[in-house]
Amino acid sequence: MSTDFQHAREALGVRLRELRLSAPEGRLTGPQLAQRLGWPHSKIYKLENGRQTATTDDLRVWAEAVDQPHAFDELDARLKGFESQIRSWRRQLAAGHRPVQDGWNVEVARSTAIHAWEEAVIPGMLQTADYARHVFLRYAELQNSVRDTDAAVRARMKRQEWLYQAGKKFHVLVWEAALHALICPPPVLAGQLDRLTGVIGMDTVELGIIPLGASLKIPAANGFWILDDRLVITEDWHAELWLNDADSIGRYMRVWMTLQECAAYGTDAHEVINSARRALNQH
Repeated sequence: MSTDFQHAREALGVRLRELRLSAPEGRLTGPQLAQRLGWPHSKIYKLENGRQTATTDDLRVWAEAVDQPHAFDELDARLKGFESQIRSWRRQLAAGHRPVQDGWNVEVARSTAIHAWEEAVIPGMLQTADYARHVFLRYAELQNSVRDTDAAVRARMKRQEWLYQAGKKFHVLVWEAALHALICPPPVLAGQLDRLTGVIGMDTVELGIIPLGASLKIPAANGFWILDDRLVITEDWHAELWLNDADSIGRYMRVWMTLQECAAYGTDAHEVINSARRALNQH
């Protein structure tokens, strides 16, 4: 779990404890508060010690149970503050993949320049509909989320309209491994590789491929996207991270620039893609 996220959760727990101990009618013990709320005492303990993430409803009833309902706005602001950065997949995908894609579309539409790095999958902005469909299906199965695959694919395809707008620039790096990963049937991957060759030379796309044999200055770790100089979006298996502080944005840009030094462009990138295409024909 992110250290910043855990620290924020622990700080929220400290504040909840303060409210319990400063109840106007006298301090409440954990068991007393649990009885008022109809909760197991263990939940009080976990929330106050940063072992569990409170929901908005949890915070509302807590503030009311300690006779300090005015504290709810402060508590909810704290919760939204760290949840805006650490967006768990469990919560994000409760309504399916389409709402997540819609959120991305809003941020991409606001952007002029995007720098992206993907080490294991073709970037969403360059995916074919068939390839995207298989990606969504794999993640829906893993996360046991709502199967709104067709709607999610349509939203992702709509985002690609950004690539055809004057003044936009997509600086994207892809590790060669992503060109070989059979997250989809071979014919679908073949169409996806053809799509990649087609974007080379577009004035809004700067595509770099890092060959498997390239000498790397840093490990080819998890993918991320930098939207202008205001937001970084990266993800792990449990959550998506949205980072907007200058230090994080600067650090991710340094990572991107370091990776770029190993990338092949133009005809060299074209040859790497064609090599993957020829290898695919052998399946």
